[in-house]
Amino acid sequence: MRKKWTFIFTFFVLLSNTALVLAQTEPEEIKVDGDKFQDLFYESIFQKSIENYDKSIVALEQCLKLKPNEPTVYFELGKNYLCSKDYKSAYSSFEHATQIDPNNKWFWVGMYDVCYESKDFNQAINVVNKIIPFDAEYKEDLVSLYMATKQFDKALALINELNEKVGKTERREMYKMQILSEGKFQNSEIDNLKAKIEQNPKEESNYIALIFLYSNNNEENKAEEVAKKLEKEIPESVWAQVSLFKNYLDKNDGANAVKSMNMVLASSKIDTKIKHRILNEFLLFANAYPQYVPDLDNAIGYFKDDKTVNVAKEIGKFYHNKREWEKAIKYYGLSEKNSSEVDLETSLLWLQANTELKQFEPVAKKAMSMIDTYPAEPQFYYYAGLANNQLQLFKKAKDILEMGLDYVVENKNLEINFNIQLGEAYSGLGDTSKKELYFNKANQLLKEKK
Repeated sequence: MRKKWTFIFTFFVLLSNTALVLAQTEPEEIKVDGDKFQDLFYESIFQKSIENYDKSIVALEQCLKLKPNEPTVYFELGKNYLCSKDYKSAYSSFEHATQIDPNNKWFWVGMYDVCYESKDFNQAINVVNKIIPFDAEYKEDLVSLYMATKQFDKALALINELNEKVGKTERREMYKMQILSEGKFQNSEIDNLKAKIEQNPKEESNYIALIFLYSNNNEENKAEEVAKKLEKEIPESVWAQVSLFKNYLDKNDGANAVKSMNMVLASSKIDTKIKHRILNEFLLFANAYPQYVPDLDNAIGYFKDDKTVNVAKEIGKFYHNKREWEKAIKYYGLSEKNSSEVDLETSLLWLQANTELKQFEPVAKKAMSMIDTYPAEPQFYYYAGLANNQLQLFKKAKDILEMGLDYVVENKNLEINFNIQLGEAYSGLGDTSKKELYFNKANQLLKEKK
């Protein structure tokens, strides 16, 4: 909640007389006659400045004996009581000042400060409504007060009014999202957005908000109608394509879905998370309709500079999990091509996929090159050893595996696999005793796992 702290006083002594003059802005200028009153008032100001609130209050009470209807004295009393956290006396003092002079904004602000400090937000609403005729900016406070007291219908109406008159703010939009998360308020907002679209059909944001509301309510047909209207009124709007894309997919209209997708992915106006969601939806579509895979490949190009997600790699993992090894390998290759750095995970996934396809020559070559880059990563030694065993290069496999086994730490599965491959290497070399040694080690580790 925004809070205004505006109690700033200035005062000075005119050379020609002894009158006390307060700043015009807070509160209104007053002139005080009498040396005694002036001295007491100065004393109260001084004592308050050094946080002697009790002494300041005593001086002000003496001022009231001399001038019982001086609103500024009550105002100063209110400020001292507020600093002392005597909220009841503070509110009563500020209220007394408003009764004498109801046209002074700052007296009402004093009452609001008490309500705010004491968390009496319902009473604060009543007071702020008194301040707004003097200062419309306090409507922002009123929105927050409505939210604090859960008067969401009034908050929503005021938010829409302020959005229309002074423009949107991040805080109000956050409040609005909170309100609309409760379904009962969505119908009134839908009506509000429809009316705004009729009044100003060229304002894109109203269409977008309405599309999201319908989508959140699973009213896809209505969302599509709004998207088409947006496309008609504002042909260059890429937001229309976000909604239309989903509808094209639902209708298996791949050609139009591709057009919408490409417009969205090429736009700088659309958040990256939305782009990722659209690509994921198209990935599932292309998996069911392979004729659109080339369009999927083209779409990946829009994410070349994306530092948050390696899109090609994620698509490769999608096919990897489906055990579609050739497709997985293709996208791992695209991932490495688009990246300036070697990615350990992508390389290991590529090696696994190629091993599943028994493509041992490229596995051996890739694994050996990765050992140069990651000399302490045992999995690359394992794949190099496995591939060389399959290529019947047993001596080479043995040397690589023995070297890599030293790097295996707290990974029993990998240790088992190393021992199996070492057994295979020694079997190929005709060393029966070493073969049995490593196969027995593998069996012992398997028993320990159980």
